[in-house]
Amino acid sequence: MSKRLWSAFTDNMDCCIYTGSHKVERHHIFGGANRSRSEKYGFVIPLRPDYHPNGVHFDPKNGDIDTDLKQAAQRYWEEYIGTREDFRKEFGRSWL
Repeated sequence: MSKRLWSAFTDNMDCCIYTGSHKVERHHIFGGANRSRSEKYGFVIPLRPDYHPNGVHFDPKNGDIDTDLKQAAQRYWEEYIGTREDFRKEFGRSWL
C-alpha cells in the first residue's frame, strides 16, 4: 500500500497546481534529509511530470519554481505553524 500524501497547498493531489493536468507526480518541496518533514507539514504538491523533478530545479522556461515553492512553504509555516527561527531549526535555513 502506498503512502497517502497530503498538501497544505491543494486539496486535489491528482491535478498539477500550475497547469491543471491530471498526469502528475508528487513533489516534495524540501527533499533529501527534509523529505519526511515535507510530508509531515504538507509541503508536497502535484506537478506535471515535465515540471518534476528537472523542471522544478533546472528548467529556466519554468522560472524559479523551486525557490517559489520553498518561499511559499515558509510563508505557510510562519502563518500557521511557527516562527522563522522555528522554520530554520526544522529545515536548516530561511528562504525569505
